[in-house]
Amino acid sequence: MSRLIATFFGAGLLPGAPGTWGSLAALPVGWLLHWAGGFPLLLLATVLAFLGGYWATARETAGGGNPDPSEIVIDEVVGQWIALFPLSAGLWHAGVAGHVFPYPGWVGAFVMFRLFDIWKPWPVSWADRKHGPMGVMLDDVLAGLMAAVVVAVAAAVAHGMLM
Repeated sequence: MSRLIATFFGAGLLPGAPGTWGSLAALPVGWLLHWAGGFPLLLLATVLAFLGGYWATARETAGGGNPDPSEIVIDEVVGQWIALFPLSAGLWHAGVAGHVFPYPGWVGAFVMFRLFDIWKPWPVSWADRKHGPMGVMLDDVLAGLMAAVVVAVAAAVAHGMLM
């Protein structure tokens, strides 16, 4: 069970760039969560994924030499969902139907999250240096928060709220 959670149902086992695969896998699941229950469900799922991801990461890294194996992508899923918060919350607050998929915002959230996750500006780099499951999870939470800020500002500009 811990392996299934840590790899987000195998997305982290795909070849090449497991973090990117994990983030990509998070997008349709995040949209389905938003569609099924709006922002409250996405928020709840993110909290549960964080808690489950912490547990799964602790189990998968126990006794191993690598504190952050690349196939563990549940942290990317959590961070990606956090990056989607402004979109989901805005749509939910506006009462827009759950099936609406404003793709520019979702693409922007993906790109910004991956940028901050790979670039690792401070405080993401600070969290990344922490060893253990909290460090694994926290750097992506922070990258997701940074991406969410960019997404929120971009949405405000795009919708004329900052003009």
